[in-house]
Amino acid sequence: MSGRIPKVVVIGGTYVDMAIRCGQIPSPGQSVTGSALSYTATGPGPNQAVEAALCGCEVHLISKVGGDPFAQMAKVSIADFNVNTDFVYTAEAKNTGVIVTLVNAAGGNAACYHTGANSALRPRDIDAAEQIISEADVCLIHGRLPQEAIIRAVRCAKVHGTKVILNPAKPMESRPAGSRQSSDLPIEYFSVDILIPNLYEAADITKAPARLGSAKLRQAKRGPDHSAANIRTAKLIGSDLVARGVNYAVITMGKRGCMVIDRSSADHIPAFEVELVDQTGRGDAFAGALAAYCAVKDDVREAAKFASAAGALACTKFGSIEALPTKADIIELLQKEDTE
Repeated sequence: MSGRIPKVVVIGGTYVDMAIRCGQIPSPGQSVTGSALSYTATGPGPNQAVEAALCGCEVHLISKVGGDPFAQMAKVSIADFNVNTDFVYTAEAKNTGVIVTLVNAAGGNAACYHTGANSALRPRDIDAAEQIISEADVCLIHGRLPQEAIIRAVRCAKVHGTKVILNPAKPMESRPAGSRQSSDLPIEYFSVDILIPNLYEAADITKAPARLGSAKLRQAKRGPDHSAANIRTAKLIGSDLVARGVNYAVITMGKRGCMVIDRSSADHIPAFEVELVDQTGRGDAFAGALAAYCAVKDDVREAAKFASAAGALACTKFGSIEALPTKADIIELLQKEDTE
């Protein structure tokens, strides 16, 4: 990954994580005293943008914050990592998205999040950033945003020939139970270059429980003893996604690695073995590093290996944005793996 500076646009939600350490997580009606408090910018938008920047890319973040003091704190924190925040818009009437996390003495946690201004991202916000999307090598989109904004972003990037990577997380719009099936995703979702769901999301999109049998799918999700089942299931689901139109399906499976499926083959990329400390930032590190690699080279399998190394390294430290690895860290792990 050398030569000119690659350009990546990240579209994703911005939150402020308020983490409180306490002896125990309170039960309903109970109050406890906290021992420490921290504020950190987080969310798929900042985390993935920062990872791409740490991999040497010029990065613009498209997101939305509220008209409160948290907004400026979040923008400054993100900008400190050399991420351009010119298109982090402000919804004055809303609060910035917030995640309140309680962490007990044993490291267990409970969290409550408020989407805040993230629910106010609109197609016109995407239109205002059309120029930077058109100039980017990759547009990385996280699905937990208003669906109309995601559709506009995909269309905009496709018109300008910008490579699109989409994590099809469920959109923010709440739907009554049974009102619309998850497989009814807009066709634009299946027009992207690379779709990067985890196994649960991919199964949901393709109605895998109905095709494979719910018992078999549950077995495939259980644990390390069922790695072969995971790989077989991911291959089938990925082939379904490719048949629907995506060029590549990269299905992540945590400590069981990921599958890269296209029209010609399906390949398993094993996970890197590291000492797990905190898996909070794994997915965002993976996505940001994948986008960074794809902005330079057109080799999705090598990109997935690079991204897997980034995801593994993010698990070796506490936190999310502060645990993200640099390009040098990732290359070092890759070289170490090659020599063993």
